[in-house]
Amino acid sequence: MIVTREAIRFLRQGRVVEVTGFHPRTTLLDYLRLQERKVGTKEGCAEGDCGACTIALGRVRDGHVHYEPVNACILLLGQIDGAELVTVEDLAAEGDLHPVQAAMVAHHGSQCGFCTPGIVMSLFALYHEGRQPLGRDAINDALAGNLCRCTGYRPIVDAALDACSRPPNDTFSANGEARAKALVELADGQDILIDGEDRFFAAPASEAPLAALYERHPDATVVAGCTDVGLWITKGMKELDKIIWLGRVAELGLIEENTERLVIGATVTHAQAYPALARIDPDLGEIMRRFGSVQVRASGTIGGSIANGSPIGDLAPAFIALGAELDLRQGDESRTIPLESFFIAYRQQDRAPGEYVRRVGVPKLKANETFRAYKVSKRFDEDISAVLGAFRLTLDGRRITAARVAFGGMAGIPKRAAETEQALVGLSLDDPSSWGEALAATRRDYQPLDDHRASAAYRGTVARNLLFKALSETASGQTLATRIVGRRETLEAAE
Repeated sequence: MIVTREAIRFLRQGRVVEVTGFHPRTTLLDYLRLQERKVGTKEGCAEGDCGACTIALGRVRDGHVHYEPVNACILLLGQIDGAELVTVEDLAAEGDLHPVQAAMVAHHGSQCGFCTPGIVMSLFALYHEGRQPLGRDAINDALAGNLCRCTGYRPIVDAALDACSRPPNDTFSANGEARAKALVELADGQDILIDGEDRFFAAPASEAPLAALYERHPDATVVAGCTDVGLWITKGMKELDKIIWLGRVAELGLIEENTERLVIGATVTHAQAYPALARIDPDLGEIMRRFGSVQVRASGTIGGSIANGSPIGDLAPAFIALGAELDLRQGDESRTIPLESFFIAYRQQDRAPGEYVRRVGVPKLKANETFRAYKVSKRFDEDISAVLGAFRLTLDGRRITAARVAFGGMAGIPKRAAETEQALVGLSLDDPSSWGEALAATRRDYQPLDDHRASAAYRGTVARNLLFKALSETASGQTLATRIVGRRETLEAAE
């Protein structure tokens, strides 16, 4: 018999909290500020960009509590089921500031203070990573999702270097075992259904009830990380009456790997997928490092990025170039299709009502294959791509025998460059003068988007140049002359 729970449960300040009867679209930020009246967590942009609303969620992995920063403004209240919720009000102990807070004071890391709670919570999560040694680059990555308009980042980074360069020593680490035990006890394996047939927040605990529920309610909004759907609520003001959250479906959170391919479940977050993707190729790792902020990567999922169907998503073109396949399920029926076939037109996918993304299978590179991927955006950190180009070349010595080329941002969908691929076959890496036809073919493969991120002319030129860059790097085996960041020599040496 399947037991359904009618409340979400989470750990808060050492005790278990149960909440029921909330509207499905209630965000965590609204709950904190309007219900708990904990107003230290701020609302800034309300779209997950500024970091003022950053809180930390603790979940058990490998027997220990791991804290990750997330944006409360675009996270649904129901998504914190089974986690420990930590806000800026929880850090000080017995009147003493937390080490991160004390360092921010000592290094003058705050002026107006509006952004400070979110920055402190991002540094709290970094503090508990216990990463040693910790340099400025790692701190800058950790703070990429936190904007400060007053102080300037130098004293904030100094505070992070001071506080986070030592092993964690606070009440959270001291009580770690008790917190982990309490969180494990919350994992009851029950399905969650709050409210009724016409309006509900549901969180199935396994695939069978998920498939049955979504088949019965194909009009429901399926949510994984909510980094996009959250904006439908905060910016689009959508009234979402039926929400199915996938975060408790155990089968969708798995990563499976063998010598030939990597299989990533739909609810695996970008942060969780990063190490495995970086092992396929350093360029995939660099794309993931620049995929939103730490907060976005901690919430956003691989399946959500694909199912969202954005023409400017970063992962889809990279996966298409690698030859990825997509698993889908509707009711009791499952099917597998090439990822490139999933995208039909702008915001239209080959997905039937009640059908959902289960997982994506990504082939690994063979010994005679090379891969390059480049993200071009206006802002380096936490920005949407204007163009993303991905290139997989199969070589016989110095000659190209096959190619898969895909771009994001060049059409209404992530799309392969068929004419370019054909023109690449037979080219010699030692004869750049023969590359001209392949470079010109990019113009015929696409009619680029023309919007506020980039003009069509700019995108067309960038696509051509990225192909030339991929060929040049493959020919030379070097990236020192072609990149400022993400140099493959440096990334490979760090492995």
